[in-house]
Amino acid sequence: MNQKQKLEGILALLDEHYGPAKCYLHHETAWQLLIATILSAQCTDDRVNMVTKDLFQKYQSVKDFAQAKQQELEKDIHSTGFYHNKAKNIIACCQKLLSEYDGVVPSDIEKLTSLAGVGRKTANVIRGNIFGIPSVVVDTHVKRVSNLLGLTKNQDPVKIEFDLMKILPKDHWISFNTQVIAHGRKVCIARRPQCQNCFLYPYCDGGKKLYQK
Repeated sequence: MNQKQKLEGILALLDEHYGPAKCYLHHETAWQLLIATILSAQCTDDRVNMVTKDLFQKYQSVKDFAQAKQQELEKDIHSTGFYHNKAKNIIACCQKLLSEYDGVVPSDIEKLTSLAGVGRKTANVIRGNIFGIPSVVVDTHVKRVSNLLGLTKNQDPVKIEFDLMKILPKDHWISFNTQVIAHGRKVCIARRPQCQNCFLYPYCDGGKKLYQK
């Protein structure tokens, strides 16, 4: 089995078990997804969704967040962790959205990454889920599973992103992330991977090494 056949097998199984792309962060607008993604750093999507349920009732626009008092916003998002930096970045991000982009979230990756608290991961979440632009999102699940499957040997998220862009067909760029998130939560769990129950096991050199230990 060559690399192309291996990749085709992996993608077919991911499609079969997890279906098309699904964004796990609740949102109704681009700016809501932007803020939710900033909050998701080092935090579970479930926790973020619990926080944003009330947060987006209290702050109902980009302007509301831009004018928020940092200490008050810190209290509102406290349970997501790293609340000081997150609150500071959210306020600065929304202020720049207002001053430079008329409160509209841009689709250009350079403009997105110029916003406070927005790296390539967050920018690609927005580009893929809001604008439908083929984008590869590298989070902890994608990093771990891609390495185990031998799709990359890199540990740096940006290098992994470009490695995956080279081998994944564009129509899987968006779905690969959400499918691997689901797989990482249900089967390939970081501290206790269930290799014996994994449908990707035949393709996973790293998993075979783990399971044989």
